Amino acid sequence: MLISKNLAPIAVFICLFSGSFSSLALEISDLALEGEIKYLKVRPDPGAYSYESRVKITPQSLETGSVEIATCHYQLDPIAKVVIVFNPERIQAIAIQSLDKMTSAVVKDNEVVLTDVERGASICIGLKSRALDQLGDGRFKLNAGPLMRRYFDGYLPMAAKLRVDWPANMLILEKTSPAEKDGIDVVKGNDGVQLNMIFAGKMTAQIFLKKTD
Repeated sequence: MLISKNLAPIAVFICLFSGSFSSLALEISDLALEGEIKYLKVRPDPGAYSYESRVKITPQSLETGSVEIATCHYQLDPIAKVVIVFNPERIQAIAIQSLDKMTSAVVKDNEVVLTDVERGASICIGLKSRALDQLGDGRFKLNAGPLMRRYFDGYLPMAAKLRVDWPANMLILEKTSPAEKDGIDVVKGNDGVQLNMIFAGKMTAQIFLKKTD
């Protein structure tokens, strides 16, 4: 059994790969060790595991901190059991939206338990979470992660897409952490921001926003 623990407001997912990484045409340099993170300009194993999250911020979210989140895990690696754990102090609702190539996905309190996950499986989960932190002076912070794809005592490459939407001109992006660089692409507009990330390691992303005057 593999348990993924979450202290951040959105989601944590640890995926254990049970095959040989040589079959994916990966090099040792493509993997990250414990405590290390590598940002990759080009993914060395296209078509392998990826994560997507879409967060909806409403005017009410700025008062309550509650947002709606849709998360999807694609091209999962095979494993007998995975427990996805959400922060019990923040999560307000969890619902399975779709699943494929696994025996079951069951919501238990603040967890989603996956069993008999096949290679290439997918699952999408809908959430409501108090994920938006007020920083004062009309500023807010949204956290995502940690996200990772485990391989024994290291990490395999993965792709993650984090999209945040809000009504046009309600918020502006102040900064993201990590900032834009090779492996981190930041696309911003007056109604949202999207981070496209390719990395190996344990990733936690933060999005800092400010309410418009």
